[in-house]
Amino acid sequence: MTPSGASPGSVPDARSPDSVSGGGGSSDGTASGGSASVSVVSVDSVPGGPALGGAGEGGHGGVSRLLAGLRRRRIPLHLGTLAGVIAVWWAVARFGGLDPVVLPGPGEVADRLVTTNLCQSASGSGRPECGVQGYFLWQHLLATIQRIAVGLGAGTVVGVLLGWLLGSSRGVRSVVEPYLSFLRALPPLGYIGLLIVWFGIGDQSKVVLLFLAAFPTVAVSTLVGVTGVRRDWILATESLGASRVQVFRTVLLPGALPDIINGVRLASGLCWSAIVAAEMNDGIPGIGGLAYISGTQLDTSLAIACIIVIGIAALLLDQLLLWVERTYAPWRTKQ
Repeated sequence: MTPSGASPGSVPDARSPDSVSGGGGSSDGTASGGSASVSVVSVDSVPGGPALGGAGEGGHGGVSRLLAGLRRRRIPLHLGTLAGVIAVWWAVARFGGLDPVVLPGPGEVADRLVTTNLCQSASGSGRPECGVQGYFLWQHLLATIQRIAVGLGAGTVVGVLLGWLLGSSRGVRSVVEPYLSFLRALPPLGYIGLLIVWFGIGDQSKVVLLFLAAFPTVAVSTLVGVTGVRRDWILATESLGASRVQVFRTVLLPGALPDIINGVRLASGLCWSAIVAAEMNDGIPGIGGLAYISGTQLDTSLAIACIIVIGIAALLLDQLLLWVERTYAPWRTKQ
């Protein structure tokens, strides 16, 4: 049977009162005469219905726009802070009554940053002098970056392997961890003399020093990351039939990766902190060696210029590691 007023084969209109009530039902959607009725409610009639749908669809975009706005606001904040620091520096150097040897102004330091990358005619000789100590400033920086890359890279590899071994075996950890903590507490200046005796005055002793500064921190961070992976995650993965390789690839490595990257970030900072000690002896070319020599020669403007270059290079490396963390361990940055 078809409802009254509807032709055979036609589909009742859901908005029609007759289509939502059974035979003998009233038009307000209530049941009468034992017939069941179905009330159809439009989404538009729900208070806030379309608004909720729009918020659900545009919620992610709203958060993205908010974060983008915050990032745009940080740029003027950083620039304003930098301008304020330079202004205070200039005022103290100009009106503080200090000798330029003690504190040169920003202009003198900026001039050294430029002139150390140029060739200038030397007084009394026809041959021009290029850079400082026979090298341009960027060549000093490049030599230091090469040493840090080797020392930090080797320290990262050895530190990750050792930290993973310590995190996987309690027996090995109980034996090795005290020595690792002992080595991590030693200052680079404490054993630079021994390294020169053992490995010579060349680059080998410098790279070994940077390696010793890096790998204990990476090892400890890797140990923390491995032991921090929840045991029930591993058991749940194994219960689904995962092999050891699959457990390592899908659970252990993603769980420990944020701590490993954080350890590399800390180790890179330690390497930059130790670079002056590493390049104190025969460190030319090298930005740390140049900073040390210029300080001993009372060339304060050049020493400050080297310190600024070291800080900028360390900051750029740290930002690179942050990008690696956001790319390969995004779950940590979202926590």
